[in-house]
Amino acid sequence: MGEYRKKVKDLSSLKRDIEALKAQGKRIVFTNGCFDLLHPGHMRYLDAARHMGDYLVVAVNTDRSVKAIKGAGRPIQSQDERAELLAALGFVDAVVLFDEDNPLN
Repeated sequence: MGEYRKKVKDLSSLKRDIEALKAQGKRIVFTNGCFDLLHPGHMRYLDAARHMGDYLVVAVNTDRSVKAIKGAGRPIQSQDERAELLAALGFVDAVVLFDEDNPLN
């Protein structure tokens, strides 16, 4: 129970996983967003992204960055709740939080 929670990774362990996957010739797909609240449009978008490669990484804005982007009263769900919901999706392989203004790092 709750095995999907293992998909939520810190950046250093995610980097190690990605290096190993690339060494196996796997194609990594990356996307990001706030995902506050998760809705059918997100599901369709993420499912389509997963079909573009072998391993889908979803970077999720932290609570601080969501507030900066969307304003007071946001996020509605905490960063941990949003990450857990995304990790529970079968087509998402890894979830990582990011606090920067953009997900380039």
